[in-house]
Amino acid sequence: MNTEQARFNMIEQQIRPWDVLDNHILELLGLVKREDFCAPAHRALAFVDMELPIGDVELGQVMLAPRVEARMLQDLAVQKHEKVLEIGTGSGYMAALLGHRASQVISLELDAGLVEQARSNLARAGVSNVDVRQADGAQSSSWIDGPFDVIVLSGSVAQIPQELLMQLKVGGRLGAILGDEPQMRAMFATRVASGSANDFQRVTPWDSNAPRLLHFAEPSRFHF
Repeated sequence: MNTEQARFNMIEQQIRPWDVLDNHILELLGLVKREDFCAPAHRALAFVDMELPIGDVELGQVMLAPRVEARMLQDLAVQKHEKVLEIGTGSGYMAALLGHRASQVISLELDAGLVEQARSNLARAGVSNVDVRQADGAQSSSWIDGPFDVIVLSGSVAQIPQELLMQLKVGGRLGAILGDEPQMRAMFATRVASGSANDFQRVTPWDSNAPRLLHFAEPSRFHF
């Protein structure tokens, strides 16, 4: 396989048509080698428009599809001076992309094996401003370094905890995939003031599904 041709095709045929038009993002996708963050058995699939398993298959641990990662990165508009919190490190690919865009990234991962894998992948990629921590990102005790300019949930949740939104600085943005299958939506919340819990603007610009992040609250399914 011609790796560079496959990378070019991924960017031009999968990612750009999904309204990822920021040239800086597209250049970054050419710089950060996605195949280096895949399991060895799946390296040949690194450029395919699909999720790839990275940990415990029964827990649904995956790398998100490349177009989803790219669109999330673009729509969050991370700036070089900003501090980012990522929940759901996985193998570290999104953390590496964020590291190139931000000043500092704190990335939380529950699975100890994935923590070590992500740290190793990031070190090999030369990304030194990402701090991968083994922690339950659904617990407020893990958000001790807030407030943050950007919060990224690298997976889906049924709803965003208000306490997590309150970890944003004024002007800060949170991005997540929200809802239930078969149709979830990307949600971006921007904190526009600091006076109350209602000082957030929300948009849901595109559809996408993703596996659940563990331990975030699910609404009751019981009905009379």
